[in-house]
Amino acid sequence: MLSTPVRRRLELREESLSPYAAKSRDAVRERLEEPDSLRGEFQRDRDRIIHSLSFRRLKHKTQVFIAPTSDHYVTRLTHTLEVAQIARTIARALDLNEDLAEAIALGHDLGHTPFGHVGEKLLDDLDPEGFRHAEQSLRTVEKLEKQGKGLNLTSQVRQGIVSHSKPRGDVLGDSVPKGLLLEGQICRISDAVAYLNHDLEDAFRAGALREDDLPKGPMKTLGNRHSLRIHTMVSDIVESSWAATGETSDTAPSITMSLEIRNAVNELRNFMFERVYVPSDLGEEGQAARNIVGLLYRHLHENPEQILEGYRNTDRPVVDYIAGMTDHFAMHVAEDIQPDIAAVFRMARP
Repeated sequence: MLSTPVRRRLELREESLSPYAAKSRDAVRERLEEPDSLRGEFQRDRDRIIHSLSFRRLKHKTQVFIAPTSDHYVTRLTHTLEVAQIARTIARALDLNEDLAEAIALGHDLGHTPFGHVGEKLLDDLDPEGFRHAEQSLRTVEKLEKQGKGLNLTSQVRQGIVSHSKPRGDVLGDSVPKGLLLEGQICRISDAVAYLNHDLEDAFRAGALREDDLPKGPMKTLGNRHSLRIHTMVSDIVESSWAATGETSDTAPSITMSLEIRNAVNELRNFMFERVYVPSDLGEEGQAARNIVGLLYRHLHENPEQILEGYRNTDRPVVDYIAGMTDHFAMHVAEDIQPDIAAVFRMARP
């Protein structure tokens, strides 16, 4: 059959990758499945994520600026696509598994709430179990998609999804999660490269920043244009992580940055928190988003019968339902409860 040599050729191609690259032949799923005739296991995961309902909903979920009036602002979906493209570039340059890096990147934000980090922070404050979007992304692919059956993704992709998030501070995080594959490390760093650069462009577009506001040191080091900054960061990651190719004698490679670029990125990241992320969260739209999420959380706990059927039988029905909402749907449901609660967003429209 034609399918047999196709799959064999794909697996043979992976043998030419770095000795540190993950191989699809080693992929593990919780539920055993017959191999696909035309795709490797990580390709299958990528396709399952792209065809999922939670992936489609990302197009109407906030990245930073809530309910913008322009169509040119980054959404959670366009952010995800940028992360995937950066991750693929780094993985290919280092001879790592591009299919795995892409699948992790495409799935990393599936569990994000409506209204970006405002929604995440409020759910974390309200719910006794807390809330982390990386953990919710894993929960989404394991327990919520396919009417509760999950996508049955490989353990390698699931590991990368749950490990992608980093706290405020160093762009590389305080430490890499133990055992995290290099392709998962690529997603962690690609996430930061993507959001720092596109959020900066959105801040200019929103009038929240001007070019003259930017810290001079990082701009001199990273570049004064969007494309140049991304090129500088990605090139430095590839060069600094070259041991991952297996062409040097290093025994424990990692995905990293040079000290100079890392310091510049950290300074830019701190600047973005102080001048864009925190002010955006505290603004009128941020407060309105908190009001909506808070109202939904309280109301649905008191009226669980109003939770969509697909979420009612989970062990966290209210949180799962709210986290799965788009910005628009959250506004719609909240307005049915309290008609004027989303007025600030409607007034911003022409």
